[in-house]
Amino acid sequence: MNRLRQAAAFLAGFLVGVVVLYVLLLWKGQLVRGPFAPVSSAVPPTTLAPISASPAASASDLFASPFPSVSAPSPFPSASSAFQAAPSPFTTPAPWAPQAEAALAVPDVPTPPHALPAPPPDLGDFARLKARSIAIPVQGVDVSQLRDNFSEMRGSRAHEAIDILAPRGTPVLAADDGVIQKLFTSAQGGLTVYEFDRDGAYCYYYAHLDRYAEGLTEGMAARKGDVIGYVGTSGNAPPGTPHLHFTIFKLGPEKQWWKGTAVNPFPLWALKKVSNNG
Repeated sequence: MNRLRQAAAFLAGFLVGVVVLYVLLLWKGQLVRGPFAPVSSAVPPTTLAPISASPAASASDLFASPFPSVSAPSPFPSASSAFQAAPSPFTTPAPWAPQAEAALAVPDVPTPPHALPAPPPDLGDFARLKARSIAIPVQGVDVSQLRDNFSEMRGSRAHEAIDILAPRGTPVLAADDGVIQKLFTSAQGGLTVYEFDRDGAYCYYYAHLDRYAEGLTEGMAARKGDVIGYVGTSGNAPPGTPHLHFTIFKLGPEKQWWKGTAVNPFPLWALKKVSNNG
């Protein structure tokens, strides 16, 4: 019985010594808690980064937890005693991060006219063209599908035409009786048709065609409503936006097909719609 007591006393003394030695080693920084040591549930999961302790830091400073403790005090340092939360490197976007690209603005989306445009300055030209009842030169399109973009800027120059959007291959019609004066291909207009009116006073200009009508030739007569080509995107038109670029030129005395004063055709169609509805 005495031997059992002696053995128990020895074992108790040995365990006390081990505990004291463990505490001293932790105190001196000679021992690091292993990965399987229990962590207090009061410490929330976070990204941890080691603190660089200055030589003058006290032992209490080294083992002070940055988190408020809600559990009973432990004789051993907390698992978070030598660590602090590291800021996330992705909390704010880098100043060079690319921004979302704005959607491409297509200026020629057809919208109904919101107000009647002013007539051209030369009322004589306006009256003569209105009397001819110039047709919208794309099959199946009416004025409610058009927008007056005649005066819009395209880079450093004014547009001076009306863009009539329609599916590729939609027939393009002669806007008035006249003569096919010139078939021409240019970098800007692509496949184009220049039609003179029957008096040789005005030229009707059709551009960005996909192809010409079968048998169309220079010098042939055209009647209003005749198919002269098909809507496309030739020239500098956006590939995904087939449309007809159409305008009217008032010809000078030299009757040059490539030269004239642009006249906005949109008021002719808009006012005609008003008079028909009135």
